Amino acid sequence: MSLQVERPLHKHPNYLISSLYSDIIAPVLEHSAVVTLEPGIVLYESGAQVEHVYFPHGGMISLLVVMKNGKAIETATVGREGVVGAMAGLGLYTSIVRAEVQLPMAATKIAAARFRQAVAASPEIEHLCIAYNEVLLSQARVTAACNALHPVDARFCRWLLQSADRAESSTVGLTQKLLSEMLGVRRTSVTDVSGKLQRDGVIAVTRGLIQILDRTALEGLACECYQSLIHQSVAVQVP
Repeated sequence: MSLQVERPLHKHPNYLISSLYSDIIAPVLEHSAVVTLEPGIVLYESGAQVEHVYFPHGGMISLLVVMKNGKAIETATVGREGVVGAMAGLGLYTSIVRAEVQLPMAATKIAAARFRQAVAASPEIEHLCIAYNEVLLSQARVTAACNALHPVDARFCRWLLQSADRAESSTVGLTQKLLSEMLGVRRTSVTDVSGKLQRDGVIAVTRGLIQILDRTALEGLACECYQSLIHQSVAVQVP
């Protein structure tokens, strides 16, 4: 009778990588590098070929639809539970969104060509690419409905909670200009909402920083989409 040896899962800050067995993900990590990404860095623009794949260790990357007039609105966010550019593993891939870093992070970066080689050799990694793309599509659907149906104050609270979760902190580096762009509303609308929340003791706003003082109250004010997006963002498990 042969002895069954348990295969270890890989220990990694990114939840997708850590969901894979070490021998499966080894070809990806062998040709990867850990990079530091600061807020404002655009990983690729809409219409550009995806040349690198990023597995965040934390922080947040926004995926934005960009209009012809240059205006953009966020459709999904990616943190340590996900990956950006994974569909490049299935072939040459042109992005339909702008991928922009919103919160500082480290990330595992691999060239798309190398990632394609790893995907071709592993059904598990191929499944990861397809399954996480479905997660992003689900996020986009929820966000589209949220933008169309929910008032700006509820959306503001939802986005602030999402950002705090990604930052793993009650204090988040966010400007009102950034919030207005992500939510697709006027800056004055964000100023009005943040001012009311500050007067009510829910948040404290300083230059470039928002601190959550009463998370329970903030969750009560956020729209239902916050919980829906938490559900959508659960890490993909590879069978």
